[in-house]
Amino acid sequence: MSNTLYEMRKISSKNIVAPKGFSAAGIHCGIKHKKKDLAILASDVPASVAGVFTTNAVQAAPLTVTKEVVYNTGKMQAIIVNSGNANACTGKQGIMDAYEMQKLAAEKLGIPHTYVGVASTGVIGEIMKMEPVRTGVEKLQLGKSLENGIDFAQAILTTDTVMKNTTYSTLIDGKEVIISGTAKGSGMIEPNMATMLGFITTDANIESKELQEALSEITDLTFNAITVDGDTSTNDTVIVMANGLAGNDPLSPSHPEWNNFYRTLKTVAEDLAKSIARDGEGATKLIEVEVDGALNDEEARKIAKTVVGSPLVKTAVFGNDANWGRIIAAVGYSGATIDPEKISIKIGPALMVQNGEPIPFSEEQLIQILKSNEVKITVSLAQGDGHGLAWGCDLTYDYVQINASYRS
Repeated sequence: MSNTLYEMRKISSKNIVAPKGFSAAGIHCGIKHKKKDLAILASDVPASVAGVFTTNAVQAAPLTVTKEVVYNTGKMQAIIVNSGNANACTGKQGIMDAYEMQKLAAEKLGIPHTYVGVASTGVIGEIMKMEPVRTGVEKLQLGKSLENGIDFAQAILTTDTVMKNTTYSTLIDGKEVIISGTAKGSGMIEPNMATMLGFITTDANIESKELQEALSEITDLTFNAITVDGDTSTNDTVIVMANGLAGNDPLSPSHPEWNNFYRTLKTVAEDLAKSIARDGEGATKLIEVEVDGALNDEEARKIAKTVVGSPLVKTAVFGNDANWGRIIAAVGYSGATIDPEKISIKIGPALMVQNGEPIPFSEEQLIQILKSNEVKITVSLAQGDGHGLAWGCDLTYDYVQINASYRS
């Protein structure tokens, strides 16, 4: 990558429709009782597309449709999304319904069906109620305002407590390039990937091949570095659409300002990933685990993900208990190469363990650190140059209550 000066600016009060040429809509059509449940995101022109999808062997019907668009067409102009029903484990009928949703959206917009993706989220194993979808598609009114983007963000939510939006701009070839993202996800979050949907729009000029390579790499560092409860869903999808309307020269790793695009896209993905972890079902705290000194970056990420995913670590953080023994135990069973006599651990700024030996600490200080909304755990291994980050949340009584009554 080039070392050209990297410029990036966060844009507040902007969302998924901020890049040039994008519009969105979201309404209540009747899949759910009251809340918005049908949405559409569209580009004025066919866009380059990249996608990453769940690794669960059981995959929902909409993924069949969307993968065809991403991998076969290589262009996407719109994606239709519903919440309240995952259209997963629904057999041949589910596939037919997903294709019908694609066709309905294509006809609504007057574009080829091969340019339309489909995404669904909600209860698994229930046949989609298609009549509300049919009438709902007719009612969708695309627009480019902030409110249209908010409607879209609200319509894709399930047990989320907040919308998840972020927007940044950067300069490429003297042109302002905007990258925006909207996501949903709160439970069954153990990506590679999980019950999460992510939609990223940009007006950058980039071909699908280069976009896919960038997204795949960035996903490992962001969406695949979060965990809420260790469950992997059937529907997870992250889509990036790049319509080229910013007018920059085509981007590739050899472009002198590739870093501007890559790092901005990574920042958008990281913002969305952290917002999902922070909004884990019943969560009260975001937990960040940073690992340094591992043999390599992959091992560092593996350890960070293991620590942040440990139910005992998560419950200790919830209870404001500075139980570093749970942290070092998770490091030990991560499967990575470690030397117990070289491990150091910090919670916030407080050193708990140094070179495998416990360090006296103030319980009162640690309780105050653990009471904050964001808790950082740092693990140093002194084994090599590997570095990794992972994010998660605490495990609370509310998580059990939410998931014990999800279908009711």
